[in-house]
Amino acid sequence: MAPPFTIRFQLLFLRTIGFLIGLIGQAARVFGGNKFDSKTTGPVTEPLLLLSGVQLAKMIRQRKVRCVDVVQAYINRIKDVNLMINGIVKYRFEAARKEALAVDQRLAERQEDEAILEKKWSFLGVPLTVKEAFQIQGMPNSSGLVNRHDAISNTDATVVALLKKAGAIPIGITNCSELCMWYESSNKIYGRSNNPYNLQHIVGGSSGGEGCTLAAACSVIGVGSDIGGSIRMPAFFNGIFGHMHSPGVVSNKGQFPMAGEAQEQFLCTGPMCRYAEDLIPMLRVMAGSGIRKLKLDTKVHLKYLKFYMEHDGGSLLMSKVDKDLIQAQKKVVVHLETILGASVQHVKLKQMKYCFQLWITMMSAKGLNGKDPVKFVDLLGDHGKPVNPLWELIKWCFGVSIYTIPSIGLALFEEKLKYNSEKYKKFKKVKESFYKELVEILADDGVFLYPSHPTVAPKHHVPLSRPFNFAYTGVFNALGLPVTQCPLGLNTKGLPLGIQVVAGPFNDHLTLAVAQYLEKNFGGWVCPGKF
Repeated sequence: MAPPFTIRFQLLFLRTIGFLIGLIGQAARVFGGNKFDSKTTGPVTEPLLLLSGVQLAKMIRQRKVRCVDVVQAYINRIKDVNLMINGIVKYRFEAARKEALAVDQRLAERQEDEAILEKKWSFLGVPLTVKEAFQIQGMPNSSGLVNRHDAISNTDATVVALLKKAGAIPIGITNCSELCMWYESSNKIYGRSNNPYNLQHIVGGSSGGEGCTLAAACSVIGVGSDIGGSIRMPAFFNGIFGHMHSPGVVSNKGQFPMAGEAQEQFLCTGPMCRYAEDLIPMLRVMAGSGIRKLKLDTKVHLKYLKFYMEHDGGSLLMSKVDKDLIQAQKKVVVHLETILGASVQHVKLKQMKYCFQLWITMMSAKGLNGKDPVKFVDLLGDHGKPVNPLWELIKWCFGVSIYTIPSIGLALFEEKLKYNSEKYKKFKKVKESFYKELVEILADDGVFLYPSHPTVAPKHHVPLSRPFNFAYTGVFNALGLPVTQCPLGLNTKGLPLGIQVVAGPFNDHLTLAVAQYLEKNFGGWVCPGKF
């Protein structure tokens, strides 16, 4: 155990880093104001855009609506608002129209039973968007890295192939943070994405382009990835649903960058959507044979679930939870107790204060062959010419670096953040103890309600001064527990509220059932521009 003085010095050092980088963020905000007249995207006027993926597929299979009309409705919406949010970075409109026409022609030529069609194509004709970090044949796959600006996929990622097989039609790929390692989606290839509820605020990361695209009704279902909250933070900031499944359920094959051998079990490729009823059908398709690990057919009686909650983990590195988020959580608790008749227990998890350290422990783990994880600075160079982070920082100050400041900062402090053998062993024991405690509390009939982030979506560049706040989500990657991010309406300033619902390992069906219940009783996704 390190002496108290050493621990305090380390905490002070980390907080100082955040403060200094935050000054850069403040300067960037001054010179990077909103260039649009409106603060938010306009409301939806096309009824087809207000249907879930499940509902759209059913109407298409029943021939109540043409697939080409559905796809065209989404293309029109994208043309209306994507310039404002910069969520979709590469369109696939012509190919999508052709695929939609083929769906309509098939349905016109063959009078197949609707039940058979549903079994074969559960998302027949449904528009789909995918994070740019995933391979889609013929589309860019740079992950926002300038050195990969000409990387074009010649195949589909496993999940993309499975969703296509189920009938979904990709209409575009969405923005992400550089190399998917920051919680604001901005890079030197595609620029910055903006929150549809207020364009001056962030969309989260790294699946932020997906989050704002779905929230702005430019898509209905989407694919993201999560190794520290990269599905759940964008889902929270944009008021939609996102699910991080239990380890090993969905294939991660076909994305860049790929997690190291020891880290892959904590990387989740998961569904993002506006409507909770799409989560389970999406997960069934995306998981393929891995779905057998879950109990999605088990009936969930919410009244008999044991609910647990916590407001704040107590970490000195992270911000305290804002009052409006605490109030939103309290409203959920009151509803569960008074309307549902469930029991909600406030638990104090002392080891939650180590959430950032547990995430670093996960990212510091060596592979079975004893090799260290690939260094972020090597990824920046795309395994080509070495990158000198200090030199890139100097170049960035003069506006000539090809890298973003979060990436340069991470490359600079990467070795300082990584744990040595002694520290790794210490926090690995903490993680094992915490995992055991939480899993014993939750068992097979409990869920844990926890804040998604200490604040609603902050303004652009603010994350630079709060670099460790992602650990509110990242801790559950380190623990390997399933989590569903659920929207809870908007605050008084019109920004989304939400909460994480956590369950024990492979009890995803519990969090997904709670998500549908919360949507029914708290309204779920709220269309931007209506506030």
